[in-house]
Amino acid sequence: MSPVFAGGGAGDKDFKEIVQEAIESISQDVEVKIDSKDYKTVHVHEASKCLRQSYYDRIDPIIQEQSNLNKVLGGIFRKLKSKSTMGSYDAGDVKLKAQADMIVRDVVMIFRSIDKFPESPMPADILYLNACMWMFDKIEGVIIYITRDGKEDSFVVNRNQKMFEEVIRRTKIFYDLLTKKKTPVIEPSMDCLNCQYYARCFQKKKEGKPITFTTLFGAKEKETGLV
Repeated sequence: MSPVFAGGGAGDKDFKEIVQEAIESISQDVEVKIDSKDYKTVHVHEASKCLRQSYYDRIDPIIQEQSNLNKVLGGIFRKLKSKSTMGSYDAGDVKLKAQADMIVRDVVMIFRSIDKFPESPMPADILYLNACMWMFDKIEGVIIYITRDGKEDSFVVNRNQKMFEEVIRRTKIFYDLLTKKKTPVIEPSMDCLNCQYYARCFQKKKEGKPITFTTLFGAKEKETGLV
């Protein structure tokens, strides 16, 4: 006997909406809350990524829809309250904070969803994990990347003092720029291509006629009798 599926009658529940609400509730419950007005508290992911992007996120944000995969994965791992831990570090005028997804057997672990496995861990993830290791006084950490089809790959990272000092330096710069309302300089990278603030940093993409050899050299070729 074939399975019977519910139709579109008035009494049927909108399961798509129910699933979406469930995803939203998970992400909202576990999302690291940032008080945009609390300049004295900076989160590691703000200092480890483009400071200009972090600045706009606080001062004049453009909300970028997070993928359902990111929401669910973040919810699954950070929902484990006994495993997820928030750490902090006093950097003078500003406090640096970070959240480790898990700490198991003295190993700090963070989970990241990704479309394609990288050959090496993402720089921002290394800086984030390294900061967590210093905050929780651990010497080893693991970055776990998970794809949409459930496959995983991991990278082991050892604690590095110079990298942590760099995060602290960037944290202090970010704090100073926030208090002075000064926009950080552009930090060009491949991440710019998918950034919601691209148009604020670079020229907007303009549609134009396709460039061909004829359009570039046609006139000159006619003058010289080559065509």
